[in-house]
Amino acid sequence: MFWRGVLGYLPVNIAQGVVGLLTIVLFTQILSPAEYGIYALAFSVLSLTQTAFLTWTEAAMARFLARADEDGRLPDHFATLYRLWILMALAIPVVAAVALRFWPMPAPLKVAVAAALAAAAVKSLAKMSQERRRAAGEVSGAALLDVIQTVGGFALGLVLALVGLGGAAPILGTGAVALLCLVFVLPTDLKRLKGGSFDKAMAKAYAAYGLPVAFSLILALVLSTTDRFLLAAFLDESAVGVYHAGYSLGSRTLDVVFIWLGMAGGPAMVAALERGGQPALAESAREQADFMVLLTLPAAVGLALVARPLTEVMIGPALREGAAGVTPWIAASGWLSGVTTYYLLQAFTLGRRTTMLSACMAIPAGANLLLNLILIPRFGLSGALWATTASYALGAIAAGVLGRRACALPIPWEALARTGLACGLMAAVVLALPDLGGLLELILKAGLGAATFGGAALLLDAGGARARLAVLTRRFRTA
Repeated sequence: MFWRGVLGYLPVNIAQGVVGLLTIVLFTQILSPAEYGIYALAFSVLSLTQTAFLTWTEAAMARFLARADEDGRLPDHFATLYRLWILMALAIPVVAAVALRFWPMPAPLKVAVAAALAAAAVKSLAKMSQERRRAAGEVSGAALLDVIQTVGGFALGLVLALVGLGGAAPILGTGAVALLCLVFVLPTDLKRLKGGSFDKAMAKAYAAYGLPVAFSLILALVLSTTDRFLLAAFLDESAVGVYHAGYSLGSRTLDVVFIWLGMAGGPAMVAALERGGQPALAESAREQADFMVLLTLPAAVGLALVARPLTEVMIGPALREGAAGVTPWIAASGWLSGVTTYYLLQAFTLGRRTTMLSACMAIPAGANLLLNLILIPRFGLSGALWATTASYALGAIAAGVLGRRACALPIPWEALARTGLACGLMAAVVLALPDLGGLLELILKAGLGAATFGGAALLLDAGGARARLAVLTRRFRTA
């Protein structure tokens, strides 16, 4: 199931990667630093709202669909979840009214925040449909829905930015395309409620599982967004724009790979646990962990090594200089965050110990808030970077230690050691190359660095590189 998902979600990965890079390239050119900062703040509001009110129903859809199917209670599963979703969505207009009335903010930011609050509900309902398909193993349907929202939202947001809607444009584009997708997928999904009824016991179980997941994700968002709000408070929106540009370049590049692996890996581990117990889970988890390290660690190291020429090519002149210093730190933070979120924290959801998940996430979130309050007033952007990296490192340690109490997942120490050695060889080659600047330097360093790592990984068999290459080659030929 894992490898079928890896190949099936590859188009999503490609689309998200291309759109993520184009978002940075084009929006940093079209929007001013202040407008880009407004977009960053509004996007944070969208994420926080969706996570606080609705994400727990999305999580329950994914986690309990296989069990409901085994029990022959799918209609009750859908009827219960959609009623819970409606009840939670009714709170969003109240939050919107309070925020827009009492939060002192300039008019452009108010428009962007209003768009973000409206888009949160629409995106969540589309996410429910996507999670249903993903949990059911309908890889092509889930992938298509994701690609349409990713590409369509970006394209419409770009058009709206060109006509002068400023920082609200990307948010408006995302929400509008998600709404369009619902026109086509929602009628079919609602038919699955036929014959089902709201079940209080199901609702209680879903809430007991999903609400701690949502709370932990809120803490994760606090961890990833607190710095932007504090930078806006202590400095200004332009500083937020510079920080978000470098942050996006560093984290988005890695997020695409982690999300791709998570799309395939999460359902595969749930299926392995439900059908084969702990031994099957351990085998599936080790396979995923080795492959994750093999793909993502060199990506993070490589990103840090080419940060300056990459920002010269990808980011607009007004944001370029500051973003170049941000990207290497965020590459480290992004790798720690991805490994924690898409592997280590899965122990709590697999073991249904989601209360422990919340406690685990509270550790780095609290540390991040405290460190940002201490460091940003004294060191500005640098303080935010140091706080973020230290907090994610602390979060990875906490997840690794506490996760073993919920559901023991293997730690890929051998893959880390061999892949780390291959990354060290890559770094030695890249650092020896001249600083030519711009696209030429980027192509030279990225090309030779990738070739060096690839050869070293195969020589060392890092993360089972030889076997992985053989498996993927066979499956691509079959596909």
